[in-house]
Amino acid sequence: MVIESQQYMFEELQVLSDKVNKTEGLPEDLKNRMIQMLQRLERMAKLGHYASEFDTLSRYIETVISIPWVAKTTDKLDLEMTRQMLDKNHHGMEYVKERVLEYMSTLILLKQRGKDALAKTPVLLFVGLQGVGKTTLAISMAEALDRKFVRIAMGGIGSSYELRGRSKAFPESEPGQIIKALIKTGVKNPLILLDEIEKASGEQGLRMDIMAILLEILDPNQNIAFRDHYIDYPIDLSDVLFVCSANNTGTISTALMDRMELIKMPSYTDQEKLVIARDYLMPKILERAGLTEEELVIEPDLWPGIVRPFGYDSGIRSLGRTLESICRKVAKEIVEGKTKQVYLTADNLKYYLPK
Repeated sequence: MVIESQQYMFEELQVLSDKVNKTEGLPEDLKNRMIQMLQRLERMAKLGHYASEFDTLSRYIETVISIPWVAKTTDKLDLEMTRQMLDKNHHGMEYVKERVLEYMSTLILLKQRGKDALAKTPVLLFVGLQGVGKTTLAISMAEALDRKFVRIAMGGIGSSYELRGRSKAFPESEPGQIIKALIKTGVKNPLILLDEIEKASGEQGLRMDIMAILLEILDPNQNIAFRDHYIDYPIDLSDVLFVCSANNTGTISTALMDRMELIKMPSYTDQEKLVIARDYLMPKILERAGLTEEELVIEPDLWPGIVRPFGYDSGIRSLGRTLESICRKVAKEIVEGKTKQVYLTADNLKYYLPK
């Protein structure tokens, strides 16, 4: 049994050693640190010691070599394509779209002239009530640039460790959300949305710590050498395009606000929500439910009642859930063989609306 355990450890170490040597762009001094760790683990394996340190160090090495040190996507610098992407995914919001296009124009111009675009432009902060399209706007920006996208929900950040990581000396330690985002996308230049940054930790002291880390992450003079406590090595975040969102700015520090360009997202009118529901949401939701446009037909006059079944809502999330509920009921009836087509009218609408 001991021999089998040792054999497993040696095989694991050989795999790790090969990965370390093949990791593109791994800094030389960090690579040497990995090699020293592997040598230490090899000595432990020869002595037959299977300590928790073996798991700790091997997991650390796996994490380090998973970081995209050089891998990048190539930006598409096409303003017209950006405009088309915004129009395809978002109805109305002309002022917001224009502000985004102005921002993208600056990025394009700086890059065309060989300058560091992200170091010279502020971070965009979309501010608006829930459901008005802040996240989808960031996704559209990523699609237009052909960048990988990842969202970090700041409402779930309860301590600074979740952003900056915890030292590997602690049990069950791991890197922070920023490094995890790089590993998840596999590139060093994704678009990272820091979503609802005003919700980061409700405790005043912790919130200020998190705001200070965010300032470091978003400041181009500091993020070229961001140090995650778990990795314990400076990592260059200057290629990352950070975008932030918030429902309000009341709890965001002044220093952080100074680093960002605020774009206010207006609430949708009922007429705008009607167009969004009919022309943008419904085709996608039908497809996700496995339905065709012929299997669910909605009488045109019914849309106002679908858009506002329970009263005023500033965004479109509840509207999306309403449409999803309708489609699921229709899908169930078709699968059960009760019908081949549902035609929504004033007489049966109440049945299909969520209770």
